[in-house]
Amino acid sequence: MTSSGQPPAPTRILLVDDHALFRHGLRELLSMEPDLTVAGEASTGAEAVAFAAAHRPDVMLLDVGIPGDHAATTIARTLATAPATRIVILSMFDEPTVVRELLGAGARAYLLKSVTRDDLVATLRSVRTDAGRIMLSISRESFEQVSDAGARILSDREVEIVSLVAQAYSNSQIARRLDITEGTVKRHLRNVFTKLGAVSRIDAVNKAIAMNLVSPEKPAVPRPRG
Repeated sequence: MTSSGQPPAPTRILLVDDHALFRHGLRELLSMEPDLTVAGEASTGAEAVAFAAAHRPDVMLLDVGIPGDHAATTIARTLATAPATRIVILSMFDEPTVVRELLGAGARAYLLKSVTRDDLVATLRSVRTDAGRIMLSISRESFEQVSDAGARILSDREVEIVSLVAQAYSNSQIARRLDITEGTVKRHLRNVFTKLGAVSRIDAVNKAIAMNLVSPEKPAVPRPRG
């Protein structure tokens, strides 16, 4: 309930898939959930980006194989104009390289089309309210490869610094905690931004969480006092 005693507005979802019959099935499925509503449909990346810019849906449910722009490009263009829209990938492809690329581009969830109805609905609800969590429904093998690849991207020191950034440490606090200079912290963060394709500290943390480098729930080290 909201502060006015009214139920919250339904989560508005944009369906993006080039198969009209599949979109129809999703619309029918979601119509049974009172807190979810289909705000629109698109069959290409360009249509999806235009709709998101004009209507700012809460969630975009995006198929990897849509015609036109690559899915990663569609994600980037969407977030440039509708940054609050959460991107959920719904795909037939259980490929670690695809998962890594799209999570790195800004997707908040990656689900296979074999996902259960309950898991799909739970994900659509979760991504709107929990911006710090990445949702995955892929094979164990793919998950392990995604995690292993992430571990090889950053050095141990870079992972340590991102972990501290995730706990809201400033550069000066990180420098004191690790007994290094603030300039060294900045250099490591520049490397992290480059390696992860991040544009901000929050973006770097989100991408590190997506690659299983940083836990959003269990801090790596204690915060300094004072």
